[in-house]
Amino acid sequence: MTSIRRLATAAVATFAFAAGGAHAATATTTFNVRITITAACDISTTAPTDVNFGSQPSTATNVDNQGALNVNCTPSAPYTIALDNGQNGTDANSRKMSNGTSLVPYQLYRAAGRTAADIWGSTTGGSGNVYAGTGTGSVQTLPVFGRVPSTNFPAGSYADVITATITY
Repeated sequence: MTSIRRLATAAVATFAFAAGGAHAATATTTFNVRITITAACDISTTAPTDVNFGSQPSTATNVDNQGALNVNCTPSAPYTIALDNGQNGTDANSRKMSNGTSLVPYQLYRAAGRTAADIWGSTTGGSGNVYAGTGTGSVQTLPVFGRVPSTNFPAGSYADVITATITY
């Protein structure tokens, strides 16, 4: 029995020596973490402010007011905003509000100076009349300056609808 005990003790000692003397092996690898961020612009989440000229006498001239568009674009993303001709205009220079068959001309501008060079339309390129900006990642409020050159038209309520299109 003693020799079995010695043999068992020797076996345990041999196993302990083998286990304690073994070294753990390691291996490594690498992997990539990626994201592709695309530019985005939103022109409709925050509603625009209408250009409302209010009530004016039929003798008024150069009635000015302004509204605003609200855009939110990716930081550093370039964009342009075009305004169409409205429902009654044939181009950006001939916009008209209507009341039945009666029409009142008006104009929309990109700058408070309201000069011919500031007319806000939909033409892109070197001689374009769109608004050009760069995104900040926050909502940017862009004024839309309006003018009715003359109110010498039949009394009534006149309206038009403009579509703003952002390209980025």
